[in-house]
Parts: sequence; structure tokens; C-alpha cells
Amino acid sequence: MTLFRRLLLVEWSGLAVAILLGALALSVIAPNFLTEFNLYVMLRSLSVGLLVAFAQMVTLGVGQMNIAVGALGGLTAIIFGATIELYGFPLLLAIPLALAIGALGGLINGLLTARTGVNAFIITLATASAFTGINFGITGSIPFYKMPASLVAFGDHHLGAMPYLLVAPLIVAFLLGLFFSRAAPGRELLAFGGNPQAAELSGISRERVVVSAHVLSGLLAAAAAVLAVAQLGSAQPTIGADWLLLSFAAPIIGGAALTGGHISVLGTLFAVLLLGLIQNGMVLAKVDPYWVQFVLGALILAAVGLNRWRAVNSGVA
Repeated sequence: MTLFRRLLLVEWSGLAVAILLGALALSVIAPNFLTEFNLYVMLRSLSVGLLVAFAQMVTLGVGQMNIAVGALGGLTAIIFGATIELYGFPLLLAIPLALAIGALGGLINGLLTARTGVNAFIITLATASAFTGINFGITGSIPFYKMPASLVAFGDHHLGAMPYLLVAPLIVAFLLGLFFSRAAPGRELLAFGGNPQAAELSGISRERVVVSAHVLSGLLAAAAAVLAVAQLGSAQPTIGADWLLLSFAAPIIGGAALTGGHISVLGTLFAVLLLGLIQNGMVLAKVDPYWVQFVLGALILAAVGLNRWRAVNSGVA
């Protein structure tokens, strides 16, 4: 097998080339692309998206889907804002509570999926509606604005072009990489996703794996919600409303198998960066932002086709 062919079989190789070529093209077409402010704005916008993509990536790893990612994020965001504005909770207490809410939502999704045997798509579609209803029922569509100055400052501050907001997702990416490559629970999740029957015969509990994946997904969605509140400076009930497409697009473009058993943390990270680069380039080129949806759809189709090609050429299918 030639070196070029081997590189094509690596999920993130094409993404890395596309990012490099895209950045070079934008630096020529739009001279202000490489300005510190523009790079900061682009990277800041990716911070929440990375955690959203990781939240979906985890469930894709076990061959399931989490339609409730955005709804759970929105519910977590307004509970986080409410505990601060209405009850005066300090951040050191409000943040762990928000993460616990996300994990609890994931636990509900996981238990319902594992114990009823109903497809996770249906379960999370139902819980997404429930979470959204609770969200708007609590807030009456009115945001919580009185966020701590330290939280708002964290959402705005940066070191050069590097936003503080991006630090947490990068740490999470590193930890997820270790979890799925080195930790036994992470390897069990992927083993179950690749072949549930064989995994169960080898002693891996279906319920434990499914529940664990959804709890981790809920936890990551909650972390994204906290960052979104810091980014916006307020707890908006609409947080998470536009997360669903991105949550699927990035892991799939990054190389995740829709049938489960294979994901790529680095590929997902590069995919989020590529999507952010495309969106930023379209803004600089003054292209109608609605075309971003078209590009996302086209990239998902291309990624599914490329993943199928890799599977055939690597002997998997």
C-alpha cells in the first residue's frame, strides 16, 4: 500500500489538509483573516462546539444517537443561571451542580434506552421534548442576565488569539483520547459499539455500557452549556437550539462510524475546526450565512461516503 493511500485511510489526514489549504486560501482572499481579533473570534466560537461534538461522539461510539444533546444543554444552562441569579450560588457550587444536572439527564436517557429496549433515537427524541418543555416552563422564555463578572470575564478574555474558553475543550479532548485508548471502560464502550453480541458474550454489560455512554454525553453537554453561558454572558433558554446538526456533523466528518465501534477524538476536533473555518470564511466573504447549512449537509454526505470507502479498502466491510 502506497504512503498516499495509507494517509487517506487516516480519518484526520484529509481534514488537516483541508484546514491548511482553507487557511492559506482565506489568508489570500481576505487579508483580515490572519488578524489576531479574527482568529480569536473564530476560536472562541469553536469552544462550545467542540464539547457539543464530543457529547454526540460518545453515543455514536456505542452505535446510538443522542437527539437530546441540545435540549439537555439548554435545560442545564437555565438551571445554572437560575441557581446563580435567583439563589445566589457561587460558581464553585453552581458549576458542579450544572454538570450533575447534565449527568442526570444522561442517566435518564441511558436507563430508559437500556431497560426498555427502545431505540435511543426515539428515547432521546422524547426526552428532548421534555427537557425543552421544562426549560421554557421555568423561564417563560426570559433569560437570566445577572451572571458573575468573573464568569463573563472568563468568556471574553484571551491570550493573543487564544481564548480562555478553548482551554477546557482541549483538556477534555486530551482526557477523552486517553479514556478511549487506554482506559478499560472506554475500550468496552467501543467494543460494544463494534459488536454488541460478542461484547456481551465476553462479559461486558449492555446496560452499564449504554448508561455510561449517555451519562458521559450528558456531562459533556452540560459542560458545553456552562461555556455557552460564559460566552454569552447570560443564561439564554435558546442555548442548545442549534446544536443538533453540528453534534452529528463533526464526529461523522471526523471519522466516527454510524454503526458504532469507531470514533476519532482528533478527527472530531479537526472537523469542528474545519467547520469553523468554513463559517468564518463565508462571513469574511459576505456569503449568505444560510449556505452554511448546505455546506454542512454536503460535508456529512461526503464524510459518510469516505468512511464507507475506508471500510471497504481496509477490509472491514
